[in-house]
Amino acid sequence: MTLPQRHLSMLRSYTPADALTIGNASCGTISIFLCLDYIAAGNRRLLWIAFILLPLALVCDVLDGYVARLNRRRQSLLGADLDSLADVISFGVAPAIIAYGCGMTGLYDRIVLAYFVACGVSRLARYNVTSSALSAGTGKVKYYEGTPIPTSIVIVMLLGVAQYLGRVDDQIWFGSTKLGFALLHPLTLIYGLSGSAMISATLRIPKP
Repeated sequence: MTLPQRHLSMLRSYTPADALTIGNASCGTISIFLCLDYIAAGNRRLLWIAFILLPLALVCDVLDGYVARLNRRRQSLLGADLDSLADVISFGVAPAIIAYGCGMTGLYDRIVLAYFVACGVSRLARYNVTSSALSAGTGKVKYYEGTPIPTSIVIVMLLGVAQYLGRVDDQIWFGSTKLGFALLHPLTLIYGLSGSAMISATLRIPKP
């Protein structure tokens, strides 16, 4: 006889590490809202706050793993999936929206940015599926296959420098190129390279 499945209480199942993960997702979500407000109103202060929130999301992402290891007797039932979903928002979608807010709005730009987000989603899904095999019975993953999605924070910092120097929108680094009927801002290609590095099967990054 199959026993009825016990209802999973969301609030009771949360751990302190999960709260940090929610903080990560919240920072990414608010960053997206601020970028949209900047596009609508042109208030650069909103864009600066959007930039600042993503390093804060990274701090939450680093701390949630540390806090989870402090109390191994209470492990989160939602931790791995929650962490991946938060990372998609803060280090996938939000950096892509920031690029759009900085002027990478051409059709080819959008295709590259969508590719970047798709690579981030795929990379996280692969990690969740293969982490048991990669841990090789030790319980700890020794390396990442492909670059971790939080490495996109480097691109965000680069765009922050461009914003500080006034090299965004019409003054964006490397300008724009018309290919056929649509525009491409060559700076967008850094997102394509980052996405490709995430899904690489040969690139292995030691896990701290």
